[in-house]
Amino acid sequence: MHTTLLAAAFLAVLAYASWKYFLSDLILPSPLDDLPAPPSLSFIKGNVADITSRQSWRYWRQHAKTYGPVSVLHGLLGTKILVVFDPRALHSILLKDAENFPQRLSPSDDLNMLLGPGLLTSEGSQHRRQRKLLNPVFSAAHLRHMTDMFYEISHKLCAAIGDRVAKEAAVVDMNGWMARVTLEILGQAGFGYSFDNFMEDSTDAYGDSIKNFFPVFSRLPLLPIVLPWMTYLAPDHLIKDILRLLPHAGLRRMMDISDTMERRSKEIIAEKKAALTKGDQTVVDQVGERKDIMSILLKANMIALHQDKLTDTELCAQMSTFILAGMDTTSNALTRTLQVLAQHPEAQKKLRAEILEAHNGEMRMDYDALCKLPYLDAVIRETLRLYAPVALLPRRPTKDAVLPLSAPIRGKDGALLREVLVPKGTRIVVNLQASNVNEAYWGEDAYEWRPERWLEPLPEALEEARIPGIYSHLMSFMGGSRACIGFKFAQLEMKVVLSVLLMAFSFELTAKEIAWNSGPVSYPTMGWENMKPEMLLRVKAL
Repeated sequence: MHTTLLAAAFLAVLAYASWKYFLSDLILPSPLDDLPAPPSLSFIKGNVADITSRQSWRYWRQHAKTYGPVSVLHGLLGTKILVVFDPRALHSILLKDAENFPQRLSPSDDLNMLLGPGLLTSEGSQHRRQRKLLNPVFSAAHLRHMTDMFYEISHKLCAAIGDRVAKEAAVVDMNGWMARVTLEILGQAGFGYSFDNFMEDSTDAYGDSIKNFFPVFSRLPLLPIVLPWMTYLAPDHLIKDILRLLPHAGLRRMMDISDTMERRSKEIIAEKKAALTKGDQTVVDQVGERKDIMSILLKANMIALHQDKLTDTELCAQMSTFILAGMDTTSNALTRTLQVLAQHPEAQKKLRAEILEAHNGEMRMDYDALCKLPYLDAVIRETLRLYAPVALLPRRPTKDAVLPLSAPIRGKDGALLREVLVPKGTRIVVNLQASNVNEAYWGEDAYEWRPERWLEPLPEALEEARIPGIYSHLMSFMGGSRACIGFKFAQLEMKVVLSVLLMAFSFELTAKEIAWNSGPVSYPTMGWENMKPEMLLRVKAL
Protein backbone atom coordinates (compact mmCIF):
# COMPACT_ATOMS: atom_id res chain seq x y z
CA MET A 1 0.00 0.00 0.00
CA HIS A 2 2.83 2.39 0.91
CA THR A 3 4.62 1.72 -2.39
CA THR A 4 1.38 2.35 -4.32
CA LEU A 5 0.90 5.72 -2.63
CA LEU A 6 4.49 6.74 -3.40
CA ALA A 7 4.06 5.76 -7.04
CA ALA A 8 0.79 7.70 -7.26
CA ALA A 9 2.42 10.77 -5.70
CA PHE A 10 5.34 10.56 -8.12
CA LEU A 11 3.00 10.30 -11.13
CA ALA A 12 0.94 13.24 -9.84
CA VAL A 13 4.05 15.41 -9.52
CA LEU A 14 5.23 14.29 -12.97
CA ALA A 15 1.85 15.09 -14.53
CA TYR A 16 1.74 18.52 -12.87
CA ALA A 17 5.29 19.34 -13.95
CA SER A 18 4.60 18.16 -17.50
CA TRP A 19 1.58 20.44 -17.75
CA LYS A 20 3.20 23.40 -16.02
CA TYR A 21 6.52 23.37 -17.84
CA PHE A 22 5.75 21.80 -21.21
CA LEU A 23 2.16 21.10 -22.29
CA SER A 24 0.73 24.48 -21.24
CA ASP A 25 3.24 26.21 -23.53
CA LEU A 26 2.02 24.11 -26.44
CA ILE A 27 -1.74 24.28 -25.85
CA LEU A 28 -2.39 27.72 -24.39
CA PRO A 29 -1.64 30.98 -26.22
CA SER A 30 1.21 33.03 -24.76
CA PRO A 31 2.00 36.77 -24.87
CA LEU A 32 5.48 35.67 -26.00
CA ASP A 33 4.12 34.16 -29.23
CA ASP A 34 4.33 37.49 -31.05
CA LEU A 35 7.98 38.19 -30.24
CA PRO A 36 10.75 37.76 -32.83
CA ALA A 37 12.04 34.19 -32.86
CA PRO A 38 14.06 31.83 -35.04
CA PRO A 39 12.45 28.63 -36.33
CA SER A 40 12.51 25.63 -34.02
CA LEU A 41 14.82 22.86 -35.24
CA SER A 42 12.58 20.14 -33.81
CA PHE A 43 9.66 19.69 -31.45
CA ILE A 44 11.74 17.74 -28.96
CA LYS A 45 14.96 19.78 -28.90
CA GLY A 46 13.84 23.19 -30.15
CA ASN A 47 16.95 25.41 -30.37
CA VAL A 48 18.67 23.70 -27.43
CA ALA A 49 21.42 22.12 -29.54
CA ASP A 50 22.35 25.56 -30.91
CA ILE A 51 22.54 27.27 -27.51
CA THR A 52 24.42 24.55 -25.59
CA SER A 53 27.24 23.57 -27.94
CA ARG A 54 30.91 24.47 -27.41
CA GLN A 55 30.57 27.13 -30.10
CA SER A 56 27.17 28.41 -28.99
CA TRP A 57 28.63 31.92 -28.50
CA ARG A 58 28.51 32.22 -32.29
CA TYR A 59 24.80 31.41 -32.28
CA TRP A 60 24.06 33.80 -29.41
CA ARG A 61 25.87 36.60 -31.23
CA GLN A 62 23.99 36.03 -34.48
CA HIS A 63 20.68 35.65 -32.64
CA ALA A 64 21.17 39.04 -30.94
CA LYS A 65 22.02 40.73 -34.24
CA THR A 66 19.08 39.15 -36.08
CA TYR A 67 16.26 39.23 -33.52
CA GLY A 68 17.12 42.23 -31.37
CA PRO A 69 17.07 43.06 -27.64
CA VAL A 70 13.91 41.08 -26.79
CA SER A 71 13.24 37.77 -28.51
CA VAL A 72 12.29 34.14 -27.97
CA LEU A 73 14.07 30.82 -28.35
CA HIS A 74 12.48 27.38 -28.36
CA GLY A 75 13.37 25.04 -25.51
CA LEU A 76 12.67 21.35 -24.97
CA LEU A 77 9.21 20.12 -26.04
CA GLY A 78 8.05 23.52 -27.23
CA THR A 79 8.83 25.60 -24.12
CA LYS A 80 9.62 29.26 -24.71
CA ILE A 81 12.81 30.98 -23.55
CA LEU A 82 12.74 34.78 -23.37
CA VAL A 83 16.08 36.39 -24.30
CA VAL A 84 16.63 39.96 -23.06
CA PHE A 85 19.30 42.66 -23.29
CA ASP A 86 17.14 45.80 -23.60
CA PRO A 87 18.40 48.31 -20.94
CA ARG A 88 15.00 49.15 -19.41
CA ALA A 89 14.02 45.50 -19.28
CA LEU A 90 17.35 44.69 -17.62
CA HIS A 91 16.74 47.47 -15.09
CA SER A 92 13.40 45.92 -14.21
CA ILE A 93 14.79 42.37 -13.91
CA LEU A 94 17.96 43.18 -11.98
CA LEU A 95 17.02 46.31 -9.98
CA LYS A 96 13.45 47.55 -9.79
CA ASP A 97 11.67 44.18 -9.60
CA ALA A 98 14.62 41.96 -8.71
CA GLU A 99 12.70 40.11 -5.97
CA ASN A 100 10.28 38.89 -8.65
CA PHE A 101 13.11 37.52 -10.82
CA PRO A 102 15.13 34.95 -8.83
CA GLN A 103 17.59 32.57 -10.47
CA ARG A 104 15.33 29.59 -9.84
CA LEU A 105 11.83 28.64 -8.70
CA SER A 106 12.66 25.04 -7.77
CA PRO A 107 13.67 24.16 -4.17
CA SER A 108 17.28 23.73 -5.32
CA ASP A 109 19.35 23.33 -8.48
CA ASP A 110 22.64 22.02 -9.82
CA LEU A 111 25.01 24.71 -8.47
CA ASN A 112 23.26 24.96 -5.11
CA MET A 113 23.62 21.21 -4.74
CA LEU A 114 27.28 21.09 -5.78
CA LEU A 115 28.48 24.23 -3.96
CA GLY A 116 26.02 24.71 -1.11
CA PRO A 117 24.01 27.83 -0.15
CA GLY A 118 26.64 30.47 -0.84
CA LEU A 119 26.31 33.99 -2.20
CA LEU A 120 26.16 32.69 -5.78
CA THR A 121 23.28 30.25 -5.17
CA SER A 122 21.23 31.65 -2.27
CA GLU A 123 18.02 33.62 -2.81
CA GLY A 124 15.88 36.25 -1.05
CA SER A 125 16.50 37.01 2.62
CA GLN A 126 19.28 34.44 2.86
CA HIS A 127 21.20 36.17 0.07
CA ARG A 128 20.66 39.60 1.64
CA ARG A 129 21.92 38.36 5.00
CA GLN A 130 25.05 36.85 3.44
CA ARG A 131 25.73 39.94 1.36
CA LYS A 132 25.40 42.22 4.39
CA LEU A 133 28.10 40.31 6.25
CA LEU A 134 30.41 39.98 3.24
CA ASN A 135 30.26 43.53 1.83
CA PRO A 136 32.89 45.09 4.17
CA VAL A 137 35.64 42.60 3.25
CA PHE A 138 35.38 43.54 -0.44
CA SER A 139 35.71 47.28 0.10
CA ALA A 140 38.41 49.38 -1.54
CA ALA A 141 39.84 50.10 1.92
CA HIS A 142 40.44 46.41 2.51
CA LEU A 143 41.86 45.90 -1.00
CA ARG A 144 44.57 48.50 -0.30
CA HIS A 145 46.01 46.11 2.29
CA MET A 146 46.05 43.24 -0.22
CA THR A 147 48.01 44.96 -3.00
CA ASP A 148 51.47 43.99 -1.73
CA MET A 149 50.41 40.36 -1.39
CA PHE A 150 49.06 40.37 -4.98
CA TYR A 151 52.45 41.69 -6.17
CA GLU A 152 54.38 39.11 -4.14
CA ILE A 153 52.45 36.21 -5.67
CA SER A 154 52.67 37.69 -9.17
CA HIS A 155 56.47 38.01 -8.90
CA LYS A 156 56.67 34.35 -7.86
CA LEU A 157 54.67 33.49 -10.97
CA CYS A 158 57.00 35.63 -13.07
CA ALA A 159 60.05 33.82 -11.69
CA ALA A 160 58.51 30.42 -12.41
CA ILE A 161 57.70 31.34 -16.02
CA GLY A 162 61.16 32.89 -16.38
CA ASP A 163 62.76 29.57 -15.39
CA ARG A 164 60.94 27.88 -18.26
CA VAL A 165 61.56 30.63 -20.83
CA ALA A 166 65.26 31.08 -19.99
CA LYS A 167 67.16 33.03 -22.68
CA GLU A 168 65.09 32.04 -25.71
CA ALA A 169 61.41 32.43 -26.51
CA ALA A 170 59.32 29.40 -25.54
CA VAL A 171 55.76 28.27 -26.13
CA VAL A 172 53.94 28.45 -22.80
CA ASP A 173 50.40 27.52 -21.72
CA MET A 174 49.44 30.91 -20.31
CA ASN A 175 45.92 29.78 -19.47
CA GLY A 176 47.37 27.19 -17.11
CA TRP A 177 49.60 29.79 -15.44
CA MET A 178 46.73 32.29 -15.15
CA ALA A 179 44.62 29.63 -13.44
CA ARG A 180 47.43 28.91 -11.01
CA VAL A 181 48.13 32.53 -10.09
CA THR A 182 44.47 33.47 -9.62
CA LEU A 183 43.90 30.38 -7.50
CA GLU A 184 46.90 31.23 -5.31
CA ILE A 185 45.79 34.87 -4.94
CA LEU A 186 42.27 33.76 -4.03
CA GLY A 187 43.59 31.17 -1.60
CA GLN A 188 45.88 33.55 0.26
CA ALA A 189 43.61 36.60 0.11
CA GLY A 190 40.47 34.61 0.82
CA PHE A 191 41.57 32.08 3.40
CA GLY A 192 45.25 32.47 4.23
CA TYR A 193 45.72 29.16 2.41
CA SER A 194 48.44 28.42 -0.16
CA PHE A 195 47.52 26.16 -3.07
CA ASP A 196 50.66 26.48 -5.15
CA ASN A 197 54.37 27.28 -4.81
CA PHE A 198 54.73 27.49 -8.64
CA MET A 199 57.63 25.03 -8.51
CA GLU A 200 55.81 21.72 -9.00
CA ASP A 201 53.59 20.98 -12.00
CA SER A 202 50.26 21.09 -10.20
CA THR A 203 48.43 22.32 -7.12
CA ASP A 204 47.01 20.18 -4.30
CA ALA A 205 43.84 18.03 -4.58
CA TYR A 206 41.65 20.96 -3.48
CA GLY A 207 43.16 23.25 -6.10
CA ASP A 208 42.89 20.59 -8.81
CA SER A 209 39.20 20.09 -7.95
CA ILE A 210 38.50 23.81 -8.27
CA LYS A 211 40.36 24.07 -11.60
CA ASN A 212 38.40 21.14 -13.03
CA PHE A 213 34.94 22.11 -11.75
CA PHE A 214 33.64 24.09 -14.73
CA PRO A 215 35.39 22.05 -17.47
CA VAL A 216 33.79 18.86 -16.09
CA PHE A 217 30.47 20.60 -15.39
CA SER A 218 30.24 21.94 -18.95
CA ARG A 219 30.36 18.37 -20.28
CA LEU A 220 27.17 17.48 -18.36
CA PRO A 221 24.56 19.64 -20.18
CA LEU A 222 21.56 17.67 -18.86
CA LEU A 223 22.50 18.23 -15.22
CA PRO A 224 21.08 21.81 -15.00
CA ILE A 225 17.88 20.59 -16.68
CA VAL A 226 17.23 17.42 -14.67
CA LEU A 227 18.36 18.37 -11.16
CA PRO A 228 15.84 21.20 -10.50
CA TRP A 229 13.02 18.73 -11.28
CA MET A 230 14.48 16.14 -8.90
CA THR A 231 14.55 18.65 -6.04
CA TYR A 232 10.73 18.70 -6.00
CA LEU A 233 10.83 14.99 -5.13
CA ALA A 234 13.84 14.59 -2.81
CA PRO A 235 16.23 16.64 -0.61
CA ASP A 236 19.68 17.60 -1.90
CA HIS A 237 21.61 15.08 0.21
CA LEU A 238 19.54 12.16 -1.10
CA ILE A 239 19.90 13.30 -4.72
CA LYS A 240 23.67 13.60 -4.24
CA ASP A 241 23.77 10.02 -2.90
CA ILE A 242 21.89 8.84 -5.99
CA LEU A 243 24.21 10.74 -8.35
CA ARG A 244 27.27 9.16 -6.72
CA LEU A 245 25.90 5.69 -7.55
CA LEU A 246 25.08 6.29 -11.21
CA PRO A 247 27.48 4.54 -13.66
CA HIS A 248 28.52 7.68 -15.55
CA ALA A 249 32.22 8.59 -15.46
CA GLY A 250 31.70 12.35 -15.94
CA LEU A 251 28.99 12.50 -13.28
CA ARG A 252 31.09 10.56 -10.79
CA ARG A 253 34.01 12.89 -11.48
CA MET A 254 31.73 15.88 -10.85
CA MET A 255 30.58 14.46 -7.52
CA ASP A 256 34.18 13.69 -6.49
CA ILE A 257 35.12 17.32 -7.22
CA SER A 258 32.15 18.63 -5.22
CA ASP A 259 32.89 16.32 -2.29
CA THR A 260 36.60 17.29 -2.23
CA MET A 261 35.79 21.00 -2.23
CA GLU A 262 33.27 20.57 0.59
CA ARG A 263 35.59 18.41 2.71
CA ARG A 264 38.61 20.73 2.43
CA SER A 265 36.48 23.83 3.00
CA LYS A 266 35.16 22.33 6.23
CA GLU A 267 38.68 21.44 7.37
CA ILE A 268 40.12 24.91 6.71
CA ILE A 269 37.18 26.68 8.37
CA ALA A 270 37.33 24.35 11.38
CA GLU A 271 41.02 25.21 11.87
CA LYS A 272 40.28 28.92 11.79
CA LYS A 273 37.29 28.62 14.13
CA ALA A 274 39.38 26.62 16.61
CA ALA A 275 42.00 29.39 16.67
CA LEU A 276 39.26 31.94 17.32
CA THR A 277 37.56 30.03 20.14
CA LYS A 278 40.30 28.28 22.11
CA GLY A 279 42.07 31.31 23.59
CA ASP A 280 41.40 34.55 25.38
CA GLN A 281 40.34 37.81 23.76
CA THR A 282 43.95 38.60 22.84
CA VAL A 283 44.12 35.48 20.69
CA VAL A 284 40.79 36.34 19.12
CA ASP A 285 42.05 39.81 18.23
CA GLN A 286 45.27 38.43 16.78
CA VAL A 287 43.46 36.01 14.51
CA GLY A 288 41.01 38.73 13.53
CA GLU A 289 43.92 40.93 12.55
CA ARG A 290 44.74 38.56 9.69
CA LYS A 291 43.83 40.11 6.39
CA ASP A 292 42.34 37.07 4.66
CA ILE A 293 38.63 37.31 4.01
CA MET A 294 37.58 34.17 5.91
CA SER A 295 39.36 35.24 9.13
CA ILE A 296 37.61 38.61 8.98
CA LEU A 297 34.27 36.97 8.11
CA LEU A 298 34.52 34.49 10.99
CA LYS A 299 35.25 37.25 13.47
CA ALA A 300 32.36 39.35 12.12
CA ASN A 301 30.09 36.31 12.31
CA MET A 302 30.97 35.78 15.98
CA ILE A 303 29.79 39.26 16.97
CA ALA A 304 26.83 39.48 14.55
CA LEU A 305 23.25 39.44 15.82
CA HIS A 306 21.76 35.96 15.99
CA GLN A 307 19.47 36.56 13.02
CA ASP A 308 22.41 37.78 10.91
CA LYS A 309 24.83 34.93 11.64
CA LEU A 310 25.87 32.49 8.93
CA THR A 311 25.58 28.77 9.65
CA ASP A 312 28.56 26.42 9.25
CA THR A 313 27.00 25.17 6.01
CA GLU A 314 26.79 28.72 4.68
CA LEU A 315 30.38 29.50 5.71
CA CYS A 316 31.61 26.41 3.89
CA ALA A 317 29.59 27.35 0.81
CA GLN A 318 31.07 30.88 0.84
CA MET A 319 34.55 29.42 0.62
CA SER A 320 33.81 27.17 -2.36
CA THR A 321 31.77 29.90 -4.05
CA PHE A 322 34.39 32.62 -3.62
CA ILE A 323 37.21 30.49 -4.98
CA LEU A 324 35.22 28.98 -7.83
CA ALA A 325 33.46 32.17 -8.94
CA GLY A 326 36.66 34.18 -8.76
CA MET A 327 39.11 31.76 -10.34
CA ASP A 328 37.85 30.79 -13.79
CA THR A 329 36.32 34.20 -14.48
CA THR A 330 39.46 36.18 -13.65
CA SER A 331 42.00 33.67 -14.97
CA ASN A 332 40.21 33.38 -18.31
CA ALA A 333 39.81 37.18 -18.50
CA LEU A 334 43.59 37.47 -17.99
CA THR A 335 44.14 34.77 -20.61
CA ARG A 336 41.96 36.64 -23.10
CA THR A 337 43.78 39.90 -22.36
CA LEU A 338 47.15 38.30 -23.10
CA GLN A 339 45.74 36.90 -26.34
CA VAL A 340 44.44 40.26 -27.60
CA LEU A 341 47.71 41.93 -26.62
CA ALA A 342 49.54 39.28 -28.66
CA GLN A 343 47.16 40.03 -31.55
CA HIS A 344 47.81 43.77 -31.18
CA PRO A 345 51.57 44.19 -30.63
CA GLU A 346 51.42 47.99 -30.78
CA ALA A 347 48.88 48.04 -27.95
CA GLN A 348 51.11 45.65 -26.00
CA LYS A 349 54.11 47.99 -26.44
CA LYS A 350 52.05 51.02 -25.44
CA LEU A 351 50.76 49.31 -22.31
CA ARG A 352 54.23 48.06 -21.35
CA ALA A 353 55.65 51.58 -21.71
CA GLU A 354 52.97 53.00 -19.40
CA ILE A 355 53.59 50.30 -16.79
CA LEU A 356 57.38 50.66 -16.87
CA GLU A 357 57.23 54.44 -16.56
CA ALA A 358 54.78 54.27 -13.66
CA HIS A 359 56.79 51.65 -11.75
CA ASN A 360 60.01 53.66 -12.32
CA GLY A 361 62.28 50.71 -11.57
CA GLU A 362 60.31 49.64 -8.48
CA MET A 363 58.90 46.12 -8.08
CA ARG A 364 55.42 47.31 -7.11
CA MET A 365 53.03 50.27 -6.88
CA ASP A 366 50.46 51.18 -4.27
CA TYR A 367 46.76 50.59 -4.85
CA ASP A 368 45.76 54.14 -5.75
CA ALA A 369 48.64 54.74 -8.18
CA LEU A 370 48.01 51.44 -9.96
CA CYS A 371 44.30 52.18 -10.34
CA LYS A 372 45.13 55.51 -12.03
CA LEU A 373 47.03 54.03 -15.01
CA PRO A 374 44.71 55.06 -17.88
CA TYR A 375 45.76 52.67 -20.64
CA LEU A 376 45.96 49.65 -18.35
CA ASP A 377 42.45 50.46 -17.15
CA ALA A 378 41.25 50.92 -20.75
CA VAL A 379 42.72 47.58 -21.89
CA ILE A 380 41.00 45.72 -19.07
CA ARG A 381 37.66 47.48 -19.56
CA GLU A 382 37.71 46.83 -23.29
CA THR A 383 38.58 43.15 -22.89
CA LEU A 384 35.83 42.64 -20.31
CA ARG A 385 33.39 44.50 -22.58
CA LEU A 386 34.06 42.48 -25.71
CA TYR A 387 34.68 39.15 -23.97
CA ALA A 388 32.60 38.88 -20.80
CA PRO A 389 33.74 35.68 -19.01
CA VAL A 390 30.12 34.95 -18.05
CA ALA A 391 27.92 35.74 -21.03
CA LEU A 392 24.44 34.61 -19.91
CA LEU A 393 22.34 34.85 -16.77
CA PRO A 394 19.17 32.82 -15.92
CA ARG A 395 16.06 34.26 -14.30
CA ARG A 396 12.49 33.02 -13.60
CA PRO A 397 9.62 35.39 -12.63
CA THR A 398 7.64 34.34 -9.54
CA LYS A 399 4.52 36.02 -10.93
CA ASP A 400 3.30 37.57 -14.17
CA ALA A 401 5.41 40.62 -14.98
CA VAL A 402 5.51 43.48 -17.48
CA LEU A 403 8.92 44.45 -18.87
CA PRO A 404 9.16 48.02 -20.24
CA LEU A 405 11.38 48.54 -23.29
CA SER A 406 13.85 51.33 -24.09
CA ALA A 407 12.67 51.37 -27.70
CA PRO A 408 9.65 49.67 -29.29
CA ILE A 409 10.17 46.40 -31.16
CA ARG A 410 8.05 45.06 -33.99
CA GLY A 411 6.12 41.88 -33.27
CA LYS A 412 5.42 39.11 -35.77
CA ASP A 413 2.04 40.68 -36.58
CA GLY A 414 3.74 43.97 -37.49
CA ALA A 415 2.55 45.92 -34.44
CA LEU A 416 5.00 47.93 -32.34
CA LEU A 417 5.49 46.63 -28.80
CA ARG A 418 6.57 49.02 -26.06
CA GLU A 419 6.41 46.47 -23.27
CA VAL A 420 6.36 42.70 -22.92
CA LEU A 421 4.08 40.65 -20.69
CA VAL A 422 6.06 37.78 -19.18
CA PRO A 423 4.05 34.89 -17.69
CA LYS A 424 5.00 33.49 -14.30
CA GLY A 425 7.70 30.82 -14.51
CA THR A 426 8.99 31.83 -17.95
CA ARG A 427 12.61 30.87 -18.53
CA ILE A 428 14.55 34.11 -19.07
CA VAL A 429 18.09 34.41 -20.37
CA VAL A 430 19.73 37.78 -19.71
CA ASN A 431 22.27 38.15 -22.52
CA LEU A 432 25.03 40.07 -20.74
CA GLN A 433 27.45 39.85 -23.66
CA ALA A 434 24.93 41.18 -26.18
CA SER A 435 24.37 44.25 -24.00
CA ASN A 436 28.13 44.91 -24.02
CA VAL A 437 28.29 45.00 -27.82
CA ASN A 438 24.91 46.53 -28.63
CA GLU A 439 25.67 48.72 -31.67
CA ALA A 440 22.70 50.97 -30.87
CA TYR A 441 24.64 52.26 -27.84
CA TRP A 442 28.30 51.40 -28.41
CA GLY A 443 28.45 52.42 -32.08
CA GLU A 444 29.34 50.69 -35.33
CA ASP A 445 32.70 49.50 -33.97
CA ALA A 446 31.06 47.70 -31.03
CA TYR A 447 32.58 44.35 -32.08
CA GLU A 448 36.09 45.80 -32.43
CA TRP A 449 38.67 45.58 -29.62
CA ARG A 450 39.64 49.23 -29.27
CA PRO A 451 40.78 50.29 -25.78
CA GLU A 452 41.14 53.90 -26.93
CA ARG A 453 37.34 54.23 -26.73
CA TRP A 454 37.74 54.47 -22.94
CA LEU A 455 40.11 57.43 -23.32
CA GLU A 456 37.54 59.33 -25.40
CA PRO A 457 34.04 60.58 -24.60
CA LEU A 458 31.67 57.61 -24.72
CA PRO A 459 28.68 57.74 -27.13
CA GLU A 460 25.87 59.96 -25.92
CA ALA A 461 23.34 57.18 -26.55
CA LEU A 462 25.27 54.92 -24.19
CA GLU A 463 25.34 57.53 -21.45
CA GLU A 464 21.57 58.02 -21.79
CA ALA A 465 20.71 54.30 -21.93
CA ARG A 466 21.28 53.82 -18.16
CA ILE A 467 22.46 50.25 -18.55
CA PRO A 468 22.17 48.78 -15.02
CA GLY A 469 25.68 47.30 -14.85
CA ILE A 470 27.78 47.92 -11.75
CA TYR A 471 30.90 48.75 -13.81
CA SER A 472 31.37 51.26 -16.66
CA HIS A 473 28.06 50.70 -18.54
CA LEU A 474 29.04 47.03 -18.78
CA MET A 475 27.05 43.96 -17.77
CA SER A 476 30.18 41.83 -17.32
CA PHE A 477 29.81 42.01 -13.52
CA MET A 478 26.00 42.20 -13.70
CA GLY A 479 24.05 44.76 -11.70
CA GLY A 480 21.66 45.23 -8.80
CA SER A 481 21.69 43.32 -5.52
CA ARG A 482 23.26 40.26 -7.17
CA ALA A 483 26.09 42.12 -8.92
CA CYS A 484 29.51 40.53 -8.51
CA ILE A 485 30.63 41.39 -4.98
CA GLY A 486 34.28 40.85 -5.91
CA PHE A 487 34.52 43.00 -9.04
CA LYS A 488 37.04 45.43 -7.48
CA PHE A 489 39.07 42.48 -6.24
CA ALA A 490 39.13 41.03 -9.79
CA GLN A 491 40.15 44.38 -11.31
CA LEU A 492 43.04 44.79 -8.89
CA GLU A 493 44.13 41.21 -9.47
CA MET A 494 44.18 41.68 -13.24
CA LYS A 495 46.10 44.96 -13.02
CA VAL A 496 48.80 43.57 -10.76
CA VAL A 497 49.30 40.33 -12.72
CA LEU A 498 49.40 42.10 -16.10
CA SER A 499 51.79 44.76 -14.82
CA VAL A 500 54.28 42.21 -13.53
CA LEU A 501 54.08 40.00 -16.63
CA LEU A 502 54.41 42.81 -19.15
CA MET A 503 57.47 44.26 -17.42
CA ALA A 504 59.20 40.89 -17.74
CA PHE A 505 57.94 39.27 -20.97
CA SER A 506 56.59 39.89 -24.45
CA PHE A 507 53.79 37.71 -25.86
CA GLU A 508 53.19 36.52 -29.42
CA LEU A 509 50.72 34.16 -31.10
CA THR A 510 51.80 30.71 -32.26
CA ALA A 511 50.73 29.08 -35.53
CA LYS A 512 48.03 27.08 -33.70
CA GLU A 513 44.43 28.32 -33.58
CA ILE A 514 43.04 29.46 -30.23
CA ALA A 515 39.40 28.41 -29.84
CA TRP A 516 37.13 29.92 -27.20
CA ASN A 517 34.43 27.59 -25.90
CA SER A 518 31.07 28.42 -24.40
CA GLY A 519 30.22 27.22 -20.91
CA PRO A 520 29.21 28.63 -17.53
CA VAL A 521 32.54 30.48 -17.92
CA SER A 522 34.09 30.70 -21.40
CA TYR A 523 37.44 28.93 -21.73
CA PRO A 524 40.15 28.46 -24.39
CA THR A 525 41.44 25.33 -26.10
CA MET A 526 44.05 24.94 -28.81
CA GLY A 527 41.72 24.11 -31.71
CA TRP A 528 38.13 22.89 -31.72
CA GLU A 529 39.03 19.20 -31.45
CA ASN A 530 40.97 19.67 -28.22
CA MET A 531 39.03 19.30 -24.94
CA LYS A 532 41.82 20.48 -22.63
CA PRO A 533 41.56 24.09 -21.38
CA GLU A 534 44.79 25.80 -22.47
CA MET A 535 46.16 28.71 -24.48
CA LEU A 536 49.66 28.58 -25.94
CA LEU A 537 51.58 31.79 -26.56
CA ARG A 538 55.19 32.39 -27.54
CA VAL A 539 56.77 34.06 -24.50
CA LYS A 540 60.09 35.91 -24.57
CA ALA A 541 61.95 37.34 -21.59
CA LEU A 542 62.79 41.05 -21.91
